[in-house]
Amino acid sequence: MAVIAMVSAKGSPGVSTAALACTLAWNRRVVLAECDPAGGTILTGYLSRMQIQPMGLLQLAAAALRNQLPTSWKQQLIDLDRQRPRRRMVLPGITDPVQAGTIRPTWAALTAFFAELERIHPGFDVIADCGRLTTSAPPWPLLHRADLLLLVVRADSLRTVSPAAPAADLLRRELTQHGSGPGSLALALVGEGPYSRREIEQQLQLPVLLELPNDPRTAALLSDGAGRLRSSPRLLRAAAAAETPVRDAIANRRAHLLTAYTAHTGQEVSHVR
Repeated sequence: MAVIAMVSAKGSPGVSTAALACTLAWNRRVVLAECDPAGGTILTGYLSRMQIQPMGLLQLAAAALRNQLPTSWKQQLIDLDRQRPRRRMVLPGITDPVQAGTIRPTWAALTAFFAELERIHPGFDVIADCGRLTTSAPPWPLLHRADLLLLVVRADSLRTVSPAAPAADLLRRELTQHGSGPGSLALALVGEGPYSRREIEQQLQLPVLLELPNDPRTAALLSDGAGRLRSSPRLLRAAAAAETPVRDAIANRRAHLLTAYTAHTGQEVSHVR
């Protein structure tokens, strides 16, 4: 895979929980990057019992300004899996929204670097928790370039589903104008409600690639670090089941873009001849 960005319209639909669940459940090597301009939560939540020195996105942005990303990035990661080292890593986010101004000029460089991580040995996929679109400065370069952009929606009620419609329209416009088109956009549903998956897909005109159930105990553990993970909670099983559809969607998207690029450049060459 490559870079998967997750974002929400507003409120608390569970972006951070969904991103962490996928990081813990998927088979490939993954870096969870906390890219929310409002601030990261994993150090004060899931990892709150650990004493961790200042590290993460802010320090990586400083390295980007010095053109030192290749030599600095590993020092900013925390290993989430002691039994299988360097398979599930996290890049902690900023700790104060004021720091977002420092990060903003480096988003393009950070995004390009994230995209290269699948090509190193051993390679990593990047799951980027980008928070809410209602922040003053979403990480647009990352959202524009992501191989897959998941709009996270709580399916509980009309109140939680309706904000996704204008958010989806905004993302389509942004991807059309500044990205490679809206084909990278899809939905991640959290919880169950009065609307079926098909109804939500029809309403928002987007496919659902990830469905996570209501699992309050596991969600609380992932968000607050309260207790221990069971061997196979519902939330992680559902996240694991989404890995193949996500991989397939990215592969199909890349094949489509390659075909379109080849056809376009071929026509240009024919025209020149």
